[in-house]
Amino acid sequence: SKDAEASGGGLAETLQIGTYFALWYLFNIAYNIYNKQALNVLSYPWTIATIQMATGIFYFVPMWLLKLRKAPKLSMSDLKTLFPIALCHTGVHVGAVIALGAGAVSFAHIVKASEPVVTCLMNYLFLGQVLPLPVYMTLLPIIGGVAIASMKELSFTVLALASAMLSNVSSSARGVLSKKTMSGKAIGENLDAQNLYAVLTAMATLVLIPLMLAFEGTGFFSAFKDVIAAGDFTNKSLAVLLGLGGASYYAYNEVAFLALGKVNPVTHAVGNTIKRVVIIVASVIAFKTPMSTGSIIGSSIAIAGTLLYSLAMNAAK
Repeated sequence: SKDAEASGGGLAETLQIGTYFALWYLFNIAYNIYNKQALNVLSYPWTIATIQMATGIFYFVPMWLLKLRKAPKLSMSDLKTLFPIALCHTGVHVGAVIALGAGAVSFAHIVKASEPVVTCLMNYLFLGQVLPLPVYMTLLPIIGGVAIASMKELSFTVLALASAMLSNVSSSARGVLSKKTMSGKAIGENLDAQNLYAVLTAMATLVLIPLMLAFEGTGFFSAFKDVIAAGDFTNKSLAVLLGLGGASYYAYNEVAFLALGKVNPVTHAVGNTIKRVVIIVASVIAFKTPMSTGSIIGSSIAIAGTLLYSLAMNAAK
Protein backbone atom coordinates (compact mmCIF):
# COMPACT_ATOMS: atom_id res chain seq x y z
CA SER A 1 0.00 0.00 0.00
CA LYS A 2 2.80 2.39 0.92
CA ASP A 3 4.72 1.51 -2.25
CA ALA A 4 1.63 2.17 -4.37
CA GLU A 5 1.07 5.50 -2.61
CA ALA A 6 4.71 6.53 -3.16
CA SER A 7 4.53 5.47 -6.80
CA GLY A 8 1.34 7.47 -7.30
CA GLY A 9 2.87 10.52 -5.59
CA GLY A 10 6.01 10.25 -7.74
CA LEU A 11 3.96 10.05 -10.92
CA ALA A 12 1.87 13.06 -9.87
CA GLU A 13 5.00 15.11 -9.14
CA THR A 14 6.55 14.10 -12.47
CA LEU A 15 3.39 15.20 -14.29
CA GLN A 16 3.38 18.47 -12.34
CA ILE A 17 7.01 19.21 -13.23
CA GLY A 18 6.36 18.27 -16.86
CA THR A 19 3.39 20.64 -16.95
CA TYR A 20 5.46 23.48 -15.47
CA PHE A 21 8.21 22.98 -18.05
CA ALA A 22 5.72 22.74 -20.92
CA LEU A 23 4.04 25.99 -19.81
CA TRP A 24 7.43 27.66 -19.30
CA TYR A 25 8.42 26.84 -22.88
CA LEU A 26 4.97 27.66 -24.29
CA PHE A 27 4.72 31.09 -22.62
CA ASN A 28 8.34 31.87 -23.56
CA ILE A 29 7.75 31.03 -27.22
CA ALA A 30 4.49 33.02 -27.16
CA TYR A 31 6.25 36.03 -25.63
CA ASN A 32 9.02 36.07 -28.23
CA ILE A 33 6.53 35.78 -31.10
CA TYR A 34 4.06 38.38 -29.77
CA ASN A 35 6.92 40.71 -28.87
CA LYS A 36 8.53 40.50 -32.31
CA GLN A 37 5.17 40.95 -34.06
CA ALA A 38 4.49 44.10 -32.04
CA LEU A 39 7.99 45.48 -32.65
CA ASN A 40 7.64 44.82 -36.39
CA VAL A 41 4.66 47.20 -36.62
CA LEU A 42 5.52 49.61 -33.77
CA SER A 43 9.21 50.49 -33.58
CA TYR A 44 8.99 51.81 -30.03
CA PRO A 45 10.93 49.28 -27.92
CA TRP A 46 11.06 51.44 -24.76
CA THR A 47 7.29 51.94 -24.77
CA ILE A 48 6.58 48.28 -25.55
CA ALA A 49 9.00 47.17 -22.81
CA THR A 50 7.19 49.45 -20.36
CA ILE A 51 3.76 48.07 -21.33
CA GLN A 52 5.03 44.51 -20.92
CA MET A 53 6.58 45.22 -17.52
CA ALA A 54 3.46 47.03 -16.29
CA THR A 55 1.16 44.19 -17.37
CA GLY A 56 2.38 42.03 -14.50
CA ILE A 57 0.95 44.54 -12.01
CA PHE A 58 -2.57 43.59 -13.15
CA TYR A 59 -1.76 40.01 -12.12
CA PHE A 60 -0.03 40.20 -8.75
CA VAL A 61 -1.81 43.21 -7.23
CA PRO A 62 -5.27 41.52 -7.41
CA MET A 63 -3.62 38.37 -5.99
CA TRP A 64 -2.47 40.42 -2.99
CA LEU A 65 -5.76 42.30 -2.58
CA LEU A 66 -7.82 39.09 -2.72
CA LYS A 67 -5.36 37.45 -0.30
CA LEU A 68 -4.68 34.63 -2.77
CA ARG A 69 -1.02 35.36 -2.06
CA LYS A 70 0.43 37.07 1.00
CA ALA A 71 1.40 40.64 0.16
CA PRO A 72 5.01 41.61 0.95
CA LYS A 73 5.63 44.20 3.66
CA LEU A 74 8.65 46.37 2.95
CA SER A 75 10.22 49.32 4.74
CA MET A 76 11.85 52.29 2.99
CA SER A 77 15.22 50.74 3.86
CA ASP A 78 14.17 47.50 2.14
CA LEU A 79 13.13 49.42 -0.98
CA LYS A 80 16.49 51.22 -1.06
CA THR A 81 18.23 47.83 -0.90
CA LEU A 82 16.12 46.50 -3.77
CA PHE A 83 16.34 49.61 -5.98
CA PRO A 84 19.75 48.86 -7.62
CA ILE A 85 18.56 45.31 -8.31
CA ALA A 86 15.38 46.75 -9.88
CA LEU A 87 17.54 48.97 -12.11
CA CYS A 88 19.39 45.88 -13.34
CA HIS A 89 16.05 44.10 -13.81
CA THR A 90 14.99 47.03 -16.01
CA GLY A 91 18.16 46.71 -18.10
CA VAL A 92 17.67 42.96 -18.57
CA HIS A 93 14.22 43.47 -20.03
CA VAL A 94 14.66 46.62 -22.10
CA GLY A 95 17.95 45.35 -23.55
CA ALA A 96 16.26 42.14 -24.70
CA VAL A 97 13.30 44.02 -26.20
CA ILE A 98 15.55 46.39 -28.16
CA ALA A 99 17.59 43.42 -29.39
CA LEU A 100 14.46 41.60 -30.57
CA GLY A 101 13.33 44.71 -32.42
CA ALA A 102 16.71 45.40 -34.02
CA GLY A 103 17.41 41.89 -35.32
CA ALA A 104 16.14 38.33 -35.55
CA VAL A 105 14.79 36.59 -32.44
CA SER A 106 17.25 33.76 -33.06
CA PHE A 107 20.25 36.13 -33.07
CA ALA A 108 19.16 37.83 -29.83
CA HIS A 109 19.04 34.45 -28.09
CA ILE A 110 22.41 33.40 -29.51
CA VAL A 111 24.01 36.51 -27.98
CA LYS A 112 22.05 35.96 -24.74
CA ALA A 113 23.76 32.56 -24.52
CA SER A 114 27.02 34.40 -23.75
CA GLU A 115 25.71 35.62 -20.38
CA PRO A 116 27.92 33.15 -18.39
CA VAL A 117 31.03 34.94 -19.71
CA VAL A 118 29.83 38.27 -18.29
CA THR A 119 28.76 36.59 -15.04
CA CYS A 120 32.21 35.06 -14.47
CA LEU A 121 33.90 38.42 -15.12
CA MET A 122 31.59 40.34 -12.77
CA ASN A 123 31.82 37.73 -10.02
CA TYR A 124 35.61 38.02 -10.17
CA LEU A 125 35.70 41.83 -10.27
CA PHE A 126 33.08 42.55 -7.60
CA LEU A 127 32.98 39.43 -5.43
CA GLY A 128 36.55 38.21 -5.87
CA GLN A 129 35.21 34.80 -6.87
CA VAL A 130 37.75 32.55 -8.62
CA LEU A 131 36.21 29.45 -10.17
CA PRO A 132 37.86 26.10 -11.04
CA LEU A 133 39.63 25.86 -14.41
CA PRO A 134 37.01 23.53 -15.99
CA VAL A 135 34.38 26.26 -15.52
CA TYR A 136 36.52 28.83 -17.35
CA MET A 137 37.28 26.31 -20.11
CA THR A 138 33.57 26.03 -20.89
CA LEU A 139 33.54 29.77 -21.69
CA LEU A 140 35.70 29.16 -24.77
CA PRO A 141 32.99 27.43 -26.86
CA ILE A 142 30.50 30.10 -25.76
CA ILE A 143 32.75 32.96 -26.91
CA GLY A 144 33.74 31.14 -30.10
CA GLY A 145 30.20 30.10 -30.94
CA VAL A 146 28.75 33.60 -30.48
CA ALA A 147 31.61 35.06 -32.54
CA ILE A 148 30.99 32.60 -35.42
CA ALA A 149 27.23 33.17 -35.29
CA SER A 150 27.68 36.96 -35.27
CA MET A 151 29.99 36.90 -38.29
CA LYS A 152 27.67 34.63 -40.26
CA GLU A 153 24.31 36.04 -39.05
CA LEU A 154 22.27 37.30 -42.02
CA SER A 155 20.28 39.76 -39.90
CA PHE A 156 23.26 41.06 -37.88
CA THR A 157 23.06 44.63 -36.58
CA VAL A 158 25.34 46.38 -34.10
CA LEU A 159 22.27 47.57 -32.16
CA ALA A 160 20.97 44.01 -31.74
CA LEU A 161 24.38 42.83 -30.51
CA ALA A 162 24.90 45.80 -28.17
CA SER A 163 21.41 45.68 -26.63
CA ALA A 164 21.54 41.90 -26.13
CA MET A 165 24.87 42.39 -24.36
CA LEU A 166 23.27 45.16 -22.25
CA SER A 167 20.70 42.57 -21.19
CA ASN A 168 23.51 40.12 -20.34
CA VAL A 169 25.46 42.68 -18.31
CA SER A 170 22.31 43.77 -16.46
CA SER A 171 21.39 40.16 -15.67
CA SER A 172 24.87 39.41 -14.32
CA ALA A 173 24.92 42.66 -12.33
CA ARG A 174 21.52 41.78 -10.88
CA GLY A 175 22.95 38.48 -9.64
CA VAL A 176 26.05 40.13 -8.16
CA LEU A 177 24.02 42.85 -6.42
CA SER A 178 21.59 40.27 -5.07
CA LYS A 179 24.50 38.34 -3.53
CA LYS A 180 26.14 41.46 -2.08
CA THR A 181 23.05 43.18 -0.70
CA MET A 182 20.65 40.36 0.15
CA SER A 183 22.85 37.43 1.19
CA GLY A 184 22.03 36.48 4.78
CA LYS A 185 19.88 39.58 5.19
CA ALA A 186 16.19 39.42 6.02
CA ILE A 187 14.28 41.83 3.79
CA GLY A 188 10.68 42.63 4.62
CA GLU A 189 7.96 40.08 5.25
CA ASN A 190 6.44 37.54 2.84
CA LEU A 191 9.20 38.21 0.29
CA ASP A 192 9.46 34.76 -1.30
CA ALA A 193 10.86 34.32 -4.83
CA GLN A 194 7.57 35.07 -6.57
CA ASN A 195 6.84 38.16 -4.48
CA LEU A 196 10.41 39.39 -4.96
CA TYR A 197 9.91 39.14 -8.72
CA ALA A 198 6.59 41.02 -8.38
CA VAL A 199 8.19 43.84 -6.34
CA LEU A 200 11.07 44.14 -8.84
CA THR A 201 8.50 44.28 -11.65
CA ALA A 202 6.61 47.15 -9.97
CA MET A 203 9.83 49.07 -9.28
CA ALA A 204 11.15 48.48 -12.81
CA THR A 205 7.86 49.82 -14.23
CA LEU A 206 8.33 53.05 -12.26
CA VAL A 207 11.90 53.30 -13.59
CA LEU A 208 10.84 52.62 -17.19
CA ILE A 209 8.07 55.23 -17.43
CA PRO A 210 10.34 58.32 -17.31
CA LEU A 211 12.96 56.58 -19.47
CA MET A 212 10.28 55.72 -22.04
CA LEU A 213 9.13 59.36 -22.16
CA ALA A 214 12.72 60.60 -22.41
CA PHE A 215 13.69 58.29 -25.30
CA GLU A 216 10.43 58.03 -27.25
CA GLY A 217 8.06 60.66 -25.87
CA THR A 218 4.43 60.07 -26.79
CA GLY A 219 5.14 59.12 -30.41
CA PHE A 220 3.88 55.61 -29.73
CA PHE A 221 0.25 56.80 -29.67
CA SER A 222 0.39 58.50 -33.09
CA ALA A 223 2.22 55.45 -34.49
CA PHE A 224 -0.54 53.25 -33.03
CA LYS A 225 -3.16 55.32 -34.90
CA ASP A 226 -1.13 55.12 -38.14
CA VAL A 227 -1.00 51.32 -37.93
CA ILE A 228 -4.78 51.22 -37.46
CA ALA A 229 -5.28 53.64 -40.36
CA ALA A 230 -3.17 51.39 -42.60
CA GLY A 231 -5.80 48.69 -42.12
CA ASP A 232 -3.55 45.84 -40.96
CA PHE A 233 -4.93 45.94 -37.41
CA THR A 234 -7.98 47.18 -35.57
CA ASN A 235 -7.73 49.02 -32.25
CA LYS A 236 -8.77 45.85 -30.49
CA SER A 237 -6.45 43.44 -32.31
CA LEU A 238 -3.36 45.64 -31.83
CA ALA A 239 -4.19 46.25 -28.16
CA VAL A 240 -4.70 42.50 -27.69
CA LEU A 241 -1.30 41.82 -29.33
CA LEU A 242 0.42 44.21 -26.92
CA GLY A 243 -1.51 42.76 -23.98
CA LEU A 244 -0.61 39.19 -24.91
CA GLY A 245 3.06 40.18 -25.11
CA GLY A 246 2.93 41.55 -21.56
CA ALA A 247 0.84 38.68 -20.18
CA SER A 248 3.09 35.99 -21.68
CA TYR A 249 6.21 37.82 -20.43
CA TYR A 250 5.05 37.76 -16.82
CA ALA A 251 3.53 34.28 -17.14
CA TYR A 252 6.74 32.63 -18.35
CA ASN A 253 8.74 34.19 -15.51
CA GLU A 254 6.12 33.16 -12.95
CA VAL A 255 6.00 29.56 -14.22
CA ALA A 256 9.81 29.46 -14.42
CA PHE A 257 9.97 30.00 -10.64
CA LEU A 258 7.54 27.13 -10.11
CA ALA A 259 9.40 24.82 -12.51
CA LEU A 260 12.91 25.57 -11.24
CA GLY A 261 11.84 25.22 -7.63
CA LYS A 262 10.87 21.60 -8.30
CA VAL A 263 14.03 20.32 -9.98
CA ASN A 264 17.72 19.94 -9.20
CA PRO A 265 20.34 22.30 -10.74
CA VAL A 266 21.39 19.84 -13.47
CA THR A 267 17.80 19.42 -14.69
CA HIS A 268 17.46 23.20 -14.56
CA ALA A 269 20.59 23.62 -16.70
CA VAL A 270 19.42 21.10 -19.30
CA GLY A 271 15.90 22.56 -19.33
CA ASN A 272 17.19 26.10 -19.78
CA THR A 273 19.44 25.00 -22.66
CA ILE A 274 16.63 23.15 -24.41
CA LYS A 275 14.38 26.19 -23.90
CA ARG A 276 16.80 28.41 -25.85
CA VAL A 277 16.97 25.89 -28.70
CA VAL A 278 13.17 25.59 -28.81
CA ILE A 279 12.75 29.39 -28.94
CA ILE A 280 15.29 29.76 -31.75
CA VAL A 281 13.65 26.99 -33.81
CA ALA A 282 10.14 28.32 -33.13
CA SER A 283 11.11 31.88 -34.12
CA VAL A 284 12.79 30.72 -37.34
CA ILE A 285 9.60 28.83 -38.27
CA ALA A 286 7.21 31.61 -37.19
CA PHE A 287 9.01 34.47 -38.94
CA LYS A 288 10.66 32.44 -41.73
CA THR A 289 13.98 34.00 -40.72
CA PRO A 290 16.83 32.40 -42.68
CA MET A 291 19.89 31.24 -40.74
CA SER A 292 23.17 30.65 -42.53
CA THR A 293 25.07 27.42 -42.01
CA GLY A 294 27.72 29.35 -40.07
CA SER A 295 25.08 30.88 -37.82
CA ILE A 296 23.57 27.45 -37.09
CA ILE A 297 27.01 25.98 -36.30
CA GLY A 298 27.98 28.97 -34.14
CA SER A 299 24.73 28.99 -32.20
CA SER A 300 24.97 25.22 -31.62
CA ILE A 301 28.51 25.58 -30.22
CA ALA A 302 27.52 28.52 -28.00
CA ILE A 303 24.42 26.82 -26.59
CA ALA A 304 26.33 23.60 -25.96
CA GLY A 305 28.91 25.72 -24.14
CA THR A 306 26.23 27.22 -21.86
CA LEU A 307 25.10 23.71 -20.93
CA LEU A 308 28.67 22.65 -20.15
CA TYR A 309 29.14 25.84 -18.11
CA SER A 310 26.04 25.12 -16.02
CA LEU A 311 27.10 21.52 -15.42
CA ALA A 312 30.66 22.58 -14.52
CA MET A 313 29.33 25.23 -12.11
CA ASN A 314 27.10 22.68 -10.40
CA ALA A 315 30.01 20.27 -10.10
CA ALA A 316 32.17 23.04 -8.58
CA LYS A 317 29.49 23.83 -6.02
